[in-house]
Formats: sequence, C-alpha cells, structure tokens
Amino acid sequence: MKKIILFSVFAGLAHAQAPAGYYNAANGLSGAPLKTALSSIISSGHQDKGYNGLWTAYKTTDIDKDYENDGSILDIYSEKPVGADPYKYTPGSNQCGTYSTEGNCYNREHVIPQSLFNQSSPMVADIHFIRATDGKVNGMRSNYPYGKVGSATFTSKNGSKLGSSSSSGYSGTVFEPIDEFKGDVARMIFYFVTRYESKLSSFASGNMLGSSAFPGLQTWELNTLLAWHNQDPVSQAEIKRNNASYTYQGNRNPFIDNPAYVNQIWGSQQPTGDAQAPTTATGLNVSGKTANSISLSWNASTDNVGVTSYTIYMNGSLKTTANTTSATVSGLSPSTTYNFYVVAKDAAGNSSSNSATVSGTTNAGTTTPSTDCASENFETIPTSSVSNYTTRTWTNNGISWNATDARTDQTINAKAITVRNGSLTSGSSGNGIGSLTVTTQLKFSGTNGTFDVKVNGTTVGTIPYSTSVATTTINNINISGNVTVSLVNTSASNRVAIDDLTWTCYSGGAARQAQAIASETATPNFKISPNPVTNQEITVKGDIQNVKKAEIYTLQGKVMQTIHQPFKNGNSIRTQNLGQGVYILKLDGVTMQFLAK
Repeated sequence: MKKIILFSVFAGLAHAQAPAGYYNAANGLSGAPLKTALSSIISSGHQDKGYNGLWTAYKTTDIDKDYENDGSILDIYSEKPVGADPYKYTPGSNQCGTYSTEGNCYNREHVIPQSLFNQSSPMVADIHFIRATDGKVNGMRSNYPYGKVGSATFTSKNGSKLGSSSSSGYSGTVFEPIDEFKGDVARMIFYFVTRYESKLSSFASGNMLGSSAFPGLQTWELNTLLAWHNQDPVSQAEIKRNNASYTYQGNRNPFIDNPAYVNQIWGSQQPTGDAQAPTTATGLNVSGKTANSISLSWNASTDNVGVTSYTIYMNGSLKTTANTTSATVSGLSPSTTYNFYVVAKDAAGNSSSNSATVSGTTNAGTTTPSTDCASENFETIPTSSVSNYTTRTWTNNGISWNATDARTDQTINAKAITVRNGSLTSGSSGNGIGSLTVTTQLKFSGTNGTFDVKVNGTTVGTIPYSTSVATTTINNINISGNVTVSLVNTSASNRVAIDDLTWTCYSGGAARQAQAIASETATPNFKISPNPVTNQEITVKGDIQNVKKAEIYTLQGKVMQTIHQPFKNGNSIRTQNLGQGVYILKLDGVTMQFLAK
C-alpha cells in the first residue's frame, strides 16, 4: 500500500514539522495525563476562522499534491490511490450547492458529526477534522460512526462503504473509508477527542464518542480506530495538510506529528470487555471550609485502562461528580458536620470501593447581619451560542448581572459562567457587603492567576484560581449602602469558570467604609440625567459646583478619561469616544453607573 512505502521516508520528517518545543509540555507523560497535556498544547493558538472560512482553507489544506498532483481537491471519499479518479473538483468552483449523484459538488464533511456538538464553535469550523468531500457520499455517510462494514447498502466510486457493522462490540450502521484513508480518519478523531476532551460530557455520543475526557471514545470505536491507525501509517499528504492547517488555524494534529502518541495514550488494541475496577481513592481530606461549603481533595486512583471520574457522596447520598481529584460541595448549613466518601469510575462503568469516610464541619455563620444579600448559582445564565465568548446579561434573585468576554457551557457545581479577557459585574444591590465567597476553576489551558474583586470600582481583595476547583472567601469587606460588585480577570487569556457567588449584607463599619467609596447617604445628591447618555455628553444634576475631579471607568476598572474642574463651564461633561456599554462616573468620592448609547 502506498502509505506503508511513504511512512519509512516521512516518519522522521513528521515530527520535524512542528515548531521547536511545541510538544515540550507533553514530554515524559503517558495515558490520560499525556492526552490532557496535548489538549492544552493544541488548544493554545487555535484561531476560529468561522465556518465559511473552510472554503478558503481548502485551497491550501485539501489539494491533491501526492496522488495525481493536479491541484484538484483531495477527497478521501473519491480518491483512487491507483488509477484515475472517478471525478475531480476544482477548488472554489465546485462547492455545494445541491447534489443528486456523485461528482456534482464538494462540501464540508465533519468527521465528527456537527449534530453531536450542536453546531457550536469552535468545533463547527475546526479544519483538523473537517474534510472537503463529495456531497453525495457525505450525505450517505450522514451521522453514522466509522467502522468495519459487513454487508454494504451503498458503495462510493472509490470503494467507501455504508452498511451494517462487523466491528466487534457494535451492530448498527457504520461508514468505512477505503484502506488508504482509514488512518487519516482515525487520527482526525483522536485529534477531536483530545482537543475537546473537557467538552465531551456535554456532547451527544453518536455511538462513537465517550462521555468523559479519558478515553474519550466508546470502547468498540476506540478499538476500531486503534487498528486503523496502526494499519495505515501517516502519509506525506497528511503531513502537508497538517502543516497547511497549522498555517491557517494556528494549531496542529499531534497524532500526525508524533504517531506514537496514540499508543502512549490509549495503548495497543484493548480487549472489548473491561471488567477491572479502579483502585480505591486514598488520602481523602477536607481542604477548605466556609459557612456554606466544604472542599475535598484526594489521591488519584489507578485503572488498567483509565479512571474517568469520581463521584462524591455526602451522608451516604450522591452529591456531585468530579473529573479531577478535588471538589467543592456547596449549599451547606453553617456549623454543621457532614460525612463524605469518594468512588472512582472508569469508562466501562466499573466502580471502585468506597474511600475512607472523612468528616467536615462548616464554619459558623457571620456575625449580625449574616444573611446573604446576593446568591448567584448561574443556573439562569443565557443558553444561546454557549461556547462563544461574548457579553452575557441576565437577572436572578433580584440582581442583574453582566459578564464580558464570557461563555456559558462550562460547569463546576452544575452551570458556571466562564470569563476570559473580561469581568463579571453585578447590578446595584442594597444592604452593603460584609464578606464574599466564590468558587473558581481554570478551564482548558493557561496558568494560575487571580480575579480582582472591586466594590463600587475600588479593589477590596483578590480571588485566586487554578485548575483545581477552589472556594475562596474575602472577609471584612464591610461596605454599607448600595454596592456594585465586580470580579475582573487579571489575565487576558485564562478562561476561568465562576460558580456559587454569594456575599453577606453589611450595615455598619465606618472605618472600612471611609477607605472605600462613600455610601449614598454620606455623599452629595448627584444624578445623571438623562441616563442612558447620548452624543458623548454626560449631564449631571445636583450640587456640582465644588467637584474637583471627574473620572470615567469601565466596569473592569480601566480609567477612560479624567477631567479636572469638570463643571466650571456648566453641568455637562464631554466624553471621548466611549463605545456603547456600561461605565462608571466618579465625581471626587462619589460613583454612579451610566449607559452610553
């Protein structure tokens, strides 16, 4: 077979195509840790060019330079490695379109069907698993998984088949590419379940995907793809496509650059049955407490294939599930003792024995007043375009919320809001703030960092975050009156999930209040009218003659404009090209929000 000849020539070349040091973070790893390290590497630098961008990409990524070498579209569903192709497509001029038979047009074939991830970005436009293929054959393949066909109901002109499965462990309908491209398909799927391993639990399976980060595939499909990967080594055409895709999209398929990663992660073909349970988790301990939550950590279990998750039980009942060796259980009562144990699970559904039980007692409630003034669990966050980073607004428990550069598809304790280069900001809330508690976790790739916590635009503390779920409390904030609370990500690229945000009320404490922005009862009676403001002009009513300085801030605390003696010529301030959005006007020690239109 052509690829076997090419493999000996290009095996060393494949690794050399990646930039120096590109895979350093994966050195020395194997199994699930290697898969996770590769996920972080190939997520970094990934540029979503949009679904229509694929048409442009195909002019460099899916061109035949190794079979006929004629500049036509290299279609794995119609290419004949030996002999003339049944038809050819000219890049850009034969795009679907409509089709009724083979050879009408080419379109965009998602090797992982886009219906499994609800056509969401960035998956829907990821060049590494979306090939230019004949429309008719693509339509016949539909959403079926890949496997070995026993009895074919459709055969394309190059020999690709659709029919009943003869792959061990699955009897449904499958699609089988020709031998020349079986390894290509396998490595595209391995890329997908690695790049998007943290999302797999939210995807449909399509009888192929697993529901956990490791192994990421159903056992029968994994066995089939491992066999195809070993049977059909990396070709020169795959190497060239990987390089062109890197130029276009900014990330690579590691299983083309380093084919050995496949067996280092998943091993050689596993038996179709896995009856061995993971080992019992050890070292369970209480790692943190608040009045309403207890954080737990433990040592990792081991398994012959791989541990996929841990279930956490409280007082004998299932409470939550974690993919890492830590978890936070929230919604607890102050000064109350709870008992916990952990069970490890693998992809085949085998469960370990219960871990040792550990007891934890929540902290006492805060001193009077101790009621929560705000409690946000993010269960009502917007659900449209959940993986896109954009501005999200919603209202819950009487408080409005605004999250910038945020997505809504990640979880900690159920739903969470994930902020990248942005912030989470509340609307104005009465009764002040005493202490603030929040749970965070760094998602995808990145480094440990912090959120700045701002009350009425002034920083009152920081919230750390890392890849482990952590609950942090800032005590003694003690600001009375109306408050607006912001959590501002100090990183421009870390993607951090926020969950279970609460703060207690506060009505006293003049010493701390004097250090922060003065409360409304102690400040002049200023009012922005009209609000929203238009024409880049803010009009302020009230006793403004003695105001010495005006400052305009974004909700993230960035100073946009400073004006000394702002009202010496009237009661209006001219702004400097503010975009549409919410801002803070600070007049000496008094702050007010306004909306610019």
